[in-house]
Amino acid sequence: MIAHWPDPDRMIIDHYLASLGLRSMNSRACYRQVLHGFQDVAERHSELGQDVLVAWLRVSAERWAASTLLHRTRIVDRLLDHLLKIEAIDRNPVITLREACNIKQCMPVWRALASRNPEQALAELRQPQPFGSVLGEVIAQHVALMRNRGYKYSSQSARLLRFDQFLQLNPALQEQPVGVMLDHWAAAKSTRNHVAECENLRRVLTKIFRHRDPSIPPRRPDPRPQKEVVKQWRKPHIYSPADVQRMLDVARSYPSPRAPLRPLTIYTMLVLAYCVGLRRGELARLDLADIDLQCGTITVRQTKFFKTRILPLPDSVMAELQAYIKARRLAGAPQEPCSGLFWHEQGRTRRYTPEMITWLLTNVMRRAGLKPLQGRTGPRVHDLRHSMVVNRILEWYKAGINPQDRLPFLATYLGHRDINSTLVYITVTQDLLHLANERFRAVGAPCLNLGWEVGS
Repeated sequence: MIAHWPDPDRMIIDHYLASLGLRSMNSRACYRQVLHGFQDVAERHSELGQDVLVAWLRVSAERWAASTLLHRTRIVDRLLDHLLKIEAIDRNPVITLREACNIKQCMPVWRALASRNPEQALAELRQPQPFGSVLGEVIAQHVALMRNRGYKYSSQSARLLRFDQFLQLNPALQEQPVGVMLDHWAAAKSTRNHVAECENLRRVLTKIFRHRDPSIPPRRPDPRPQKEVVKQWRKPHIYSPADVQRMLDVARSYPSPRAPLRPLTIYTMLVLAYCVGLRRGELARLDLADIDLQCGTITVRQTKFFKTRILPLPDSVMAELQAYIKARRLAGAPQEPCSGLFWHEQGRTRRYTPEMITWLLTNVMRRAGLKPLQGRTGPRVHDLRHSMVVNRILEWYKAGINPQDRLPFLATYLGHRDINSTLVYITVTQDLLHLANERFRAVGAPCLNLGWEVGS
């Protein structure tokens, strides 16, 4: 039977600290100081609520700087999650405030509580309820309909939700016609992306209302806003084989004294991202059972557009995977089929997240001198997928193979719905243009000469 917290003998915190397995003496001392200080404040109150959080922040502000205090609220967050999990408390006050404000993160709640006027800061933090405007019910029904049809409908739902929140923050518009609402929404921002989003929103709302009333005339879409958005897209960076080799060398020697398996993990991620064209989310979701060493295949499950595909891999890639799986086993990683292929020793899931994969591979690019040390400029992780497509077409040209005949297979390999999605990845480089011209000179030019002779 778990005791109710705060417990007089403080055994709950002691057991919790022991379960964390903190290696550093300084970390253990810091956690113990923060958690015992938080319990000192909680014991002076009859109920664990907002008052306890504010009181602990006030006391701790006399001891630590503001940035240090906010950083150590994460320690309290983890303790409260643990207490709720073992049923030592009835509710987590931070989660209660977060849900009341309709936000997803805890840190804004802590910042509001640490301000001079917590009540006012929390009131300013509160966000409108999802689909709470005058059009909210209609929009929510449409989103549910599209998802029941099998679409994820995540990005479109986010656009509709932003418009719904705009209407809630402008109550005077809720009595106006839909056209007036859309005009005010279009005037809220002047960016190209917002103009394209407004055009998309007009099309979707017309579709929704025509579904309810077929007498409403259809609306012809305007392609110009989306074309303006495409103009400002970053051009993909096509990595040369030398660039890829440099990144692989950096990954092999990546400094990681506390996680010896990490350099080989990053190396294997790069191999799969470039040679197989896997997305970062696909890398993160790979399980140990998805690798079939005997058949030489990898299974990529439930990715974009709900597709699952089984991909044959070259012998060289399979050799790298086999070496990584062996090193993973020697490092003490779990061998259950459902365990993450890319495993690490820290965290709850012990599986690399897409964000962590992006950070690690981006750091490798910076260390390889391919990307500036700061900022978002320069090559991206997703450009490895673009490079895989372009370099594969180059190899086909060099081997005398017509790429047009192989594009449907490449689209299936990449997990695309059709060949049009694959064409987006074909960036015309100088090498690709040269080989295409050489192929036209060898195949197309004689046909033109033949037609000229027949016409003569």
